[in-house]
Amino acid sequence: MNRPLPEDPMIRSLIAQAKRAQVSRRTMLAGTGAGATALALAACTTDAAPAGPAEDNSANDPTLNWANWPFYIDEDDDGNYPTLLAFQEQFGIDVNYLVTVDDNNSYFATVRDQLALGQDIGADTVCLTDWMVNRWIQLGYTQELNKDNIPNAANLVPSLQNPAFDPGRVHSLPWQGGFAGICYNVEATTEVRSVSDLWRPDLAGRVGVLSEMRDTIGVIMLENGVDISGDFTADEFNAALDIFRTQVESGQIRNVRGNAYTEDLVNEDTLAAICWSGDITVLNFEAGYEKWKFLLPEGGATLWNDNFLIPIGSPRKTNAETLINYYYEPEVAAEVAAWVNYITPVAGAQEAAVAIDPELADNQLIFPNDETLAQSKIFRGLTAQEENEYQAAFQAILLGA
Repeated sequence: MNRPLPEDPMIRSLIAQAKRAQVSRRTMLAGTGAGATALALAACTTDAAPAGPAEDNSANDPTLNWANWPFYIDEDDDGNYPTLLAFQEQFGIDVNYLVTVDDNNSYFATVRDQLALGQDIGADTVCLTDWMVNRWIQLGYTQELNKDNIPNAANLVPSLQNPAFDPGRVHSLPWQGGFAGICYNVEATTEVRSVSDLWRPDLAGRVGVLSEMRDTIGVIMLENGVDISGDFTADEFNAALDIFRTQVESGQIRNVRGNAYTEDLVNEDTLAAICWSGDITVLNFEAGYEKWKFLLPEGGATLWNDNFLIPIGSPRKTNAETLINYYYEPEVAAEVAAWVNYITPVAGAQEAAVAIDPELADNQLIFPNDETLAQSKIFRGLTAQEENEYQAAFQAILLGA
């Protein structure tokens, strides 16, 4: 279904608005006692599997509830979502767009009891990160996708078609993604090309890293030659954790932060960091020039995706699948990418983006080619025991910082 793209001036205006207003949606629990307790409980609690999926009542109920992160869909000056309005007009399905996912753990905590009972959680589709998707699938909290209702799933880029947590994409399809890599202030320090460069003496006390375990420890493991998407061992994880601990305890790492790491870069408390790709695009836009250089480290970057899921208790499954199919139209995916500045998983969106903004279409952080993707790995799903042990060990270092 081909839909006409908006005129260039309007799209460029939307891009500018988005880059000025965008707040990274990848918030994670900070390194506090309360955060550590919450993470431990989330990892330790035993969840029951529901009896089975809800009966689909889409034919009689043309509505849909979609739970997502903040600033994660195209938006106009009036607070409307243009692609979503077009979907509603085209398919006659009223969508209630819920900005209710603040982070994976906190969202899961609010719905886990209903999921365990197979109840409707008030969202017919929700976008969550790979590792949380793994947990939902393992617990039986998702419905299998009917690909007959999602023919555009054929547009999913090959590199994302068979993740370890969901081979063949039976339960999930990506919404948007991004890289965790490294960045540095080009005016204040020399080139930083690898994670080990962050440990240089001239950067002592001026390095920031992410409070997301899978990204910070992930890039360290990759530099150690570990395939984080494969069956790595506890020893390999702990070897990276030891490096992290050493750099925290020595003061080489100034801060371990969530979104606030960007504030440290702006005020130059930190001159280099482990960071997220989309954030650096926004910082450079706000600065008016490329003050920070983002790159995929020599050892490799982590690649994460937030994914559409249909919760086990949703009674509007076909409606949700219709929505997912719509957002896998290349023209629609390109419109979203122009606003959110993260990686679209839809093949053909890059070509569609040329009509919006040729510079956008050439951005490897939004439309990475095979060579770029080959420099990144998805952190594999962890077992419940691994999740508990690894997160607790990581959190202990944060608490001691």
